[in-house]
Amino acid sequence: MNRIIFCEFLQKESEGQDFQCYPGSIGKKIYETISKHAWKQWLSHQTILINENKLNMFNIEDRKKIEKKMELFLFKKK
Repeated sequence: MNRIIFCEFLQKESEGQDFQCYPGSIGKKIYETISKHAWKQWLSHQTILINENKLNMFNIEDRKKIEKKMELFLFKKK
């Protein structure tokens, strides 16, 4: 059975994620308030950011940059 949540990104009820896809407290917030569809949009945007900015996901500073961008993308009020 699909889990229905109110997606903060889409501002409507939508299918929730099947599992927590990101670690920590931010991951819990994403699991509880971001839909599968919104998460897919973020993953596409993340790929663009990594490629355009030549980020290295093995570098902790680059991972912090992506995490900040992720929070802005998913939770910024529109």
